[in-house]
Amino acid sequence: MKTDLINIKQKKAWWFIVAHEQIVLEPHGRFIPYGKMKELFFSNLSIKNKIKIGIFESCPCYLISLTNKIDIKLGEYKPLRSILGKVDDALFAMAGRALQLDLFHKTHQFCGQCGQKMLHIDWEFAMQCDNNNCRHRCYPRISPCVIVAICKQKQILLALHKHHYSEQQIFTNLAGFVEAGETLEQCIHREIFEESNIQVKNIQYVASQPWPFPHSLMMGFVADYASGDIKVDTNELISAQWFDIDDLPSLPNVGTIARKLINKVVNEV
Repeated sequence: MKTDLINIKQKKAWWFIVAHEQIVLEPHGRFIPYGKMKELFFSNLSIKNKIKIGIFESCPCYLISLTNKIDIKLGEYKPLRSILGKVDDALFAMAGRALQLDLFHKTHQFCGQCGQKMLHIDWEFAMQCDNNNCRHRCYPRISPCVIVAICKQKQILLALHKHHYSEQQIFTNLAGFVEAGETLEQCIHREIFEESNIQVKNIQYVASQPWPFPHSLMMGFVADYASGDIKVDTNELISAQWFDIDDLPSLPNVGTIARKLINKVVNEV
């Protein structure tokens, strides 16, 4: 074990340091700290909280989960969104995994069945009850969500959502969480009708994206308008309207699946 700790300190790796749902980012380069642990961290940063979460560019990736923010000489704590579209997709996804696993560990300290202490399992991403009469095991929560770009001739339906409203007013696609016992297609029809009163047809799957805010898996689709006039669900949306593809409002950042879906519609209409 002592040899393993020495190797960790001497080998180069990617370090995902998380505290209070923020991640330590370097102000330049690829943002995620990279290098030998002994060269990057203060001596008071314990490696007991270290968890290997994957491999990126042939180097290991470690999550360092902190209870409180401590001074880090190599960077500063920032929200993960601050590097969206600024790093390659694989590195952003690894950072997202780090945030999701950090949240999982901190919200599963005690067993939901018997209330005893939960322990981290070191051979997979899971927590298991320490009570031998229970041994309940939990895995990281993943919330499936659909997001749909809806096309009507040379227009696209975009909405201003309440949950990420800002002064910049970013317009994006309609989206929603899949409910228990529901197919993705059923969710698409339900969510779109509930939020906009629109019916769709010709649903086509495009791509998916892990979305660590906090633990969604976004599954992206395009669909054609079928019928209905826009009637906004004011509990979810501020506004929704048809935009000409050559006169679009402020859109989601490059790197998001929302932007990918919008670009697909614009390029193929």
